[in-house]
Amino acid sequence: MAIRYGRDRGQVVIFPDRLDDYVGPDDPVRAYDAFVGTLDFAALGIGEDPRRTGNPQYDPRAMMKLLLYGYSYGIFSSRKLERAVHHNVSFMWLVGGLTPDHKTIAEFRRNNRAGLGLALAQCARLCLKLGLVEGNILFVDSTKIWANAGNGQQHKKSWYEEQLKHVETRIEGILRESEAADQQEAGKGSLVKMTKDLARQRNWKDTIQRALSEIGERGERTTGKRGFLQNPHCRK
Repeated sequence: MAIRYGRDRGQVVIFPDRLDDYVGPDDPVRAYDAFVGTLDFAALGIGEDPRRTGNPQYDPRAMMKLLLYGYSYGIFSSRKLERAVHHNVSFMWLVGGLTPDHKTIAEFRRNNRAGLGLALAQCARLCLKLGLVEGNILFVDSTKIWANAGNGQQHKKSWYEEQLKHVETRIEGILRESEAADQQEAGKGSLVKMTKDLARQRNWKDTIQRALSEIGERGERTTGKRGFLQNPHCRK
């Protein structure tokens, strides 16, 4: 059987000149982008602070887009949202290439909790109106979505409308879960950066081989048995 190999990473490639070319015209992320463009941030109690000193403030509209889109699809941890703006093209497109760190993301949520809750509620209603309900957990718990999908069960619009009656309770739970996730991960580093010692590595194969060897030796001392990581086939 033929094997399809990836591209040589050292090969020069020409990517599209515009970030917009990476997101298809039918990608749901475009709806979230347009929705935030319609929000009255003053009415939500969210605005730029011209008296702020130090590093420039991130665009509050970009931060709102990040949280609305992330929470809609179950990404509650600020560390994971930080990773998304580095690795996920839809998120990169949505925030215009901005890369706020997880502390900044968590701070924005805490400082604008009330306005974010109002925006989430309106976003849930919009998603239902536009039919953006697949995998969306704003108005129904993700476990119910996947359980129903596994059973081959499809809901009518009236069922989702019924779920919207509980949208405020659901959103309050999302905000609590987001805060809990950040508290649980407090003090942990970024998910997009290695330690400085690791980042300085140049020969990753040798580094990995040494680490696996040390793991295997430690496993022999503690268990007296040959474990999976000591399998010579795992070292090639």
